[in-house]
Amino acid sequence: MNSKATNIEEYLDELPEERRIIISKIRRIILDNLPKWFVEQMSYGMIGYVVPHSTYPDGYHTNPELPLPFLNLASQKNFISLYHMWIYADKELLEWFIWEYPKYSTTKLDIWKWCIRFKNINKIPYELIWQLVSKITVQEWIDSYEKQFKK
Repeated sequence: MNSKATNIEEYLDELPEERRIIISKIRRIILDNLPKWFVEQMSYGMIGYVVPHSTYPDGYHTNPELPLPFLNLASQKNFISLYHMWIYADKELLEWFIWEYPKYSTTKLDIWKWCIRFKNINKIPYELIWQLVSKITVQEWIDSYEKQFKK
């Protein structure tokens, strides 16, 4: 369910109130804890956090005109999703997240590749999300990305 919104305020305005409140809360957590040099923008019809071309001119390998993606946040039909590229690229981070998740939520973890789905909106592990987004610097992400994805 990708939005056609051209900016984040439009995206939030499209959401039902309950979802807008939750997405806004997660967005605030991300903005307050994401390391410096990541930039928030609409990306793939979702709220995205990217490494801008001013920091990483090469852009994304599948489309160099796009900035290097890192994280996306979306309200989907049946869940809230967090798309975290580094969790897919770094096995240790994935293992850490899987280990920590039950400490913060009683729901079953629903994760596939880089997509973490929160189906029960009353059990979103907000504290774990802030820990996850604060674990990497822009340079660490660029280094990991180049090692894992760029040929």
